[in-house]
Amino acid sequence: MKVFGRIILASAALATASFAQQWEFGGVAGGGFLSTTNVSNTLGSATAGFQSGAAFGAFIGFNSYRHLGGEIHYNYLQGDLKLSSGGSTASFGGQSHVIHYDVILHTNNNNKAQLFLAIGGGMKLFRGTGVEAAYQPLSQFGYFTKEQVVKPMADAGVGVKIALSRRAYLRMEFRDYITAFPKEVITPPAGTKYGTLLHDFVPMVGLGFVM
Repeated sequence: MKVFGRIILASAALATASFAQQWEFGGVAGGGFLSTTNVSNTLGSATAGFQSGAAFGAFIGFNSYRHLGGEIHYNYLQGDLKLSSGGSTASFGGQSHVIHYDVILHTNNNNKAQLFLAIGGGMKLFRGTGVEAAYQPLSQFGYFTKEQVVKPMADAGVGVKIALSRRAYLRMEFRDYITAFPKEVITPPAGTKYGTLLHDFVPMVGLGFVM
């Protein structure tokens, strides 16, 4: 993690130092499609995860003429908690908040369509927002809670920016947010095994503006 952090800081400093840089800001919207994790115990098997939901976000960054830039992002992701087993499903209100910094590698700024790759990291806050009850379906595989927990996050993405004018562009991107599974929000009973990683696949479309 320390080495990764140093790479990001060095890349950001290099891009910021470039005299030929553009500062950008904008907003995006789309949806989050999360993976599930396998659940197993002596009573059987199930899957645990989050339902698909809307995603909204904003970003600010720089875009240098030397194919290197950086961006800071905030995203709100709607995604109810869920457990599924044998055709039965239990759900619980949930949401998450993401903040991350990315190093951006991109094609020439002079092109009308600019392709980019993003890699970075940050934090993801998971929250259970439903109403807790004394009885919950499929509780033999997990308990929904109104807890919140912050997990370190890695992210990677690809996208394209299409110029609409000299100062505005259409932005389309696809991201993968990777965290440890938040067992504090969906809590496994004693003797129950959960998978470890959670992927959140997030396609988004938005508008960006060059300052």
